[in-house]
Amino acid sequence: MVGLATVFGAGGGTSSYDEAEAADVIVMWGSNARIAHPIFFHHVLKAVNRGAKLYVVDPRRSETAQFADRWLGLHVGTDIALANSIGREIIHSDLTCEDFIGRATSGYEAYAASVEEWTLDRGSEVTGVPADAIRELALAYAKADAAQLCWTLGITEHHNGVDNVLSLCNLALLTGQVGRYGAGLSPLRGQNNVQGGGDMGALPNKLPGFQDVTDGAARAKFDSEWGVSVPSDNGWHLTQMFDAMERGDLRSVFVIGENPAQSEADVSRAVTLLENLDHLVVLDIHLTKTAELADVVLPGSASWCESDGTVTNSERRVQRVRKALDPPGDARDDIEILLDIARRLGHNWQYANHEEIWDELRRLSPMHAGMSWTRLNDLGGIQWPCPSEDSLEPPYLHGRLWADDPAERGRPAPFSVVLDEPPTEALSDEYPLRLTTGRRLDSYNTGVQSGAYRSPNRLGETIDISPEDATALGLSDGELVRVSSRRGDVDAPVRVDPALRAGLVFMTFHFPDEVDVNQLTIDATDPKAGTAEFKAAAVRIDKLHDDARI
Repeated sequence: MVGLATVFGAGGGTSSYDEAEAADVIVMWGSNARIAHPIFFHHVLKAVNRGAKLYVVDPRRSETAQFADRWLGLHVGTDIALANSIGREIIHSDLTCEDFIGRATSGYEAYAASVEEWTLDRGSEVTGVPADAIRELALAYAKADAAQLCWTLGITEHHNGVDNVLSLCNLALLTGQVGRYGAGLSPLRGQNNVQGGGDMGALPNKLPGFQDVTDGAARAKFDSEWGVSVPSDNGWHLTQMFDAMERGDLRSVFVIGENPAQSEADVSRAVTLLENLDHLVVLDIHLTKTAELADVVLPGSASWCESDGTVTNSERRVQRVRKALDPPGDARDDIEILLDIARRLGHNWQYANHEEIWDELRRLSPMHAGMSWTRLNDLGGIQWPCPSEDSLEPPYLHGRLWADDPAERGRPAPFSVVLDEPPTEALSDEYPLRLTTGRRLDSYNTGVQSGAYRSPNRLGETIDISPEDATALGLSDGELVRVSSRRGDVDAPVRVDPALRAGLVFMTFHFPDEVDVNQLTIDATDPKAGTAEFKAAAVRIDKLHDDARI
């Protein structure tokens, strides 16, 4: 969200899912959408079947890459180098959109100078991508009538994740591939309501509707509505919260529907800090590992199908969630629990139903103002921004940038000078392999909801390695090995995967009760977004004993 907000002022994807079907070129960058976003990928396949070109940029030849016209298998952590090389090639091929650059952007000259050193040869040397593949992607993207550039955690879960996003935004600005139907930038969210959480103010520097906490006029609206004084300073993001725990500045934490005791990078440190808090409260429908550490557990939360409300997906579409079942026993809706806590803290907040809560949001968030409960029901969902009840649904954002009137265009979208940086943790003789992490289709995050599922097709946790590394280490499928990093070690069975190149290994984070991969990952974080570098740890693999198989 931070990168897009920096360039365009809004932290949401610029396009709708249907627009992917209309694109001539689709670039999936750091995104295994076939596995992690299968619904969106159906739209991609419709475009491919219509004749669109699909390019996949990923260190692994993932399931998504197997559908691609060209797979660009780059070294982990070299995304900026590749984007800068593509940008230079577009410039030197005279394929920039000068009209768009002149009317809608700023900082082009500095950007162009910064990528001048990124020749095809240098880009290929740093990234491992053949020079002809870099050139092919650059020309295809720039020449397309409409191109979509999509990414997910493969871009953002790095110590410089925001800069990675900015480097991709540069390519859209360079070619005018934004603000038009079918052309856009699409960050695919990792869970079903990640976008909605940010929209509702679950960010340390934003109020609902992406209004700045530091904006006095915005705060005044909330102060009046809620009967409280909203703090004027930005809060801490998750990484800063753990740093504050370590300093002793944060002594009490309330965790809602999250499992940091298994999801955080360098998880041993995270668990120690959670254990040392004065007061930890967890609200969840499962007794998670985090809940097991808590002083107070509120287990009465209703599940998604037992409550009303909304979710917002990756295309900014707000959709109704309708109660299908009554919660079991004494379980209650989250909002009832939170309102009860508020009342005990002296705030008599009352709502007759969920529509009243939604109407409060509409009063406070201009981008939701036109989304009445009735319209959400009748239309089956509405994309923001929707400032009034007669607003038509905008399939894409930032069309203003193409306006002839400078006043209508508003703030120009800035190019960003972003420098290539290697992963924080270098490979060495002791730790010679690069570990990257990701998802599998049949599982979900830390396995709280899906980990107990058993079927003959359930893969479980493995350490996936290339055939070349398997041969070099004398390993075979199913053999139990020890995977070690500078932070810890885990034992896991080997899975030989031809999708991997020599030197790269892969694990998921779905089965921490079996193999806790976050014992290995590094908590080096992006200073702008606070996201940890889950995608680039240095590890080694050691054989255990010949008969150790699971």
